[in-house]
Amino acid sequence: MFNPSREQVRLFFCDSWRKHREHRLLEGAEATAADLIEQHPEYHALLENPDAAVEQEFTPEGGQMNPFLHLSLHLAIADQISIDQPPGIRAAYHALRKRLDVHEAEHAILECLGETLWRAQRDGSAIDANQYLECVQRCAGK
Repeated sequence: MFNPSREQVRLFFCDSWRKHREHRLLEGAEATAADLIEQHPEYHALLENPDAAVEQEFTPEGGQMNPFLHLSLHLAIADQISIDQPPGIRAAYHALRKRLDVHEAEHAILECLGETLWRAQRDGSAIDANQYLECVQRCAGK
């Protein structure tokens, strides 16, 4: 199983964005990452400076959302929808899409995923996929 370091994750997003801007071939998740970055212009300047991106700290006390966490959650959601894991996530996403655009629908799911991850971390437990899916389905009105 691949378990990238903080630096590797950050460089992955920086490199994906650089390749996209240079109109180079994007491989695998790089294409999805570049699409996600394109939807987040507030992150462009940071991603165009890999040295600063690797070193910068994002703390709740500083009032900043960690852009790499945000993009990573988006990437995880895109993967979940593509393989329908947990089962039912794709249907819930399509239900959200009936009233929200792609990005807004992903953000609704992202809120549920973030809450689920926070609970698991707080409780020192495994991620509750059922609770996560139920949250997404509630957001979708199912």
